[in-house]
Amino acid sequence: MAVESFSGSRQPVDAKVGELTPASKAVNVKAKVVSKTEVRNIAAGRDGAPHRVSDALVGDETCCVYLTLWDDNIDKVSEGDSITVGNGYVTLFRGNMRLNIGRYGTLEIAKEPFEVEVNTENNMSSKVYEQERRPFRRGPRRDFGGRDRRGGGFRRRY
Repeated sequence: MAVESFSGSRQPVDAKVGELTPASKAVNVKAKVVSKTEVRNIAAGRDGAPHRVSDALVGDETCCVYLTLWDDNIDKVSEGDSITVGNGYVTLFRGNMRLNIGRYGTLEIAKEPFEVEVNTENNMSSKVYEQERRPFRRGPRRDFGGRDRRGGGFRRRY
């Protein structure tokens, strides 16, 4: 059973890592941290503010997926930790699945250790998915009265 998105009540649903799809939203996932990448410093957001980002490979007995960690969440987890992602969602980054926490999600260290063998043979993030191109959002097209925007002169209408 694949978890596509939340129901009409918008309540997060519990899901195994193997049930996640590129369209999964509002999911609660329990997983174990297998590894964590080096922290990268990037400029993100509209203002280009500096942020730290790292990816943690997390999984359960079904499979594993990369969890994107931003800023303060990076220091919360270590390799071998059992975590709970509340109200998470999945995105495609360069065609590969990533589990995200987001603004409305939570990341917590599980109170009881997750005692399962993580299936690292089946990595959901190593599969490439077709990604719909995002629409160009620059605003409405404007009519320049026959003038070509690039040349500044007038172009004949046919």
